[in-house]
Amino acid sequence: MMKITILTLFPEMFTALQASILGRAQKEGKLQIEVVNIRDYTEDKHLKCDDYPFGGGAGMVMMAQPIGSAIEAADPEHKARRIYLSPKGEVFRQQKVYELLEYEHLMLLCGHYEGVDQRAIDLFIDEELSIGDYVLTGGELPAMVVADCVSRYVDGVLSPESLVQESFSENLLEYPQYTRPVEYRGLRVPDVLRSGNHAEIDKWRREQAIETTKKHRPDLLS
Repeated sequence: MMKITILTLFPEMFTALQASILGRAQKEGKLQIEVVNIRDYTEDKHLKCDDYPFGGGAGMVMMAQPIGSAIEAADPEHKARRIYLSPKGEVFRQQKVYELLEYEHLMLLCGHYEGVDQRAIDLFIDEELSIGDYVLTGGELPAMVVADCVSRYVDGVLSPESLVQESFSENLLEYPQYTRPVEYRGLRVPDVLRSGNHAEIDKWRREQAIETTKKHRPDLLS
């Protein structure tokens, strides 16, 4: 069973991870997602976890002490792979999902405001990850993305069939999918999908995957 620990100032945002497939996987004991409120570990009597940046500038910076204390409490022996969700990090891609599956425990640190005191990163973090070249208000949404992507591949979370021929397998995007009715507003389901000829269906799907990738992500084919 994989364990994912998420450190955040806003734990209420992660109720979404209790729903749908991930919620069911947790109830069945196939996955454990733990959300830690960093504010519980501050030594400030007013529960303060951020302060003004040295050198001036806009916004506030998350303090090293609450982060460090939270990490040490949740992972005292440093057995987890500790990841900070940051725009400066390596871009999160499918190959990284497979790499993270090698760990039994992932810890995801969500930054907020103008970021995190660099000393917390230097002392406690193993790597930084970014989900794309844009700026968000915090690391909570990126942490959900990483948790969702990795959890899909944990044994028993999805049926093995669901992981075959999906987007980014073999560097291809997924082929078009159809369901009932056969015709909708003048558009019909391709006949081959209703033929029962599985060899022809497989051939059609691969051709469509290649064409879809050429159209939308030709860089993957290189």
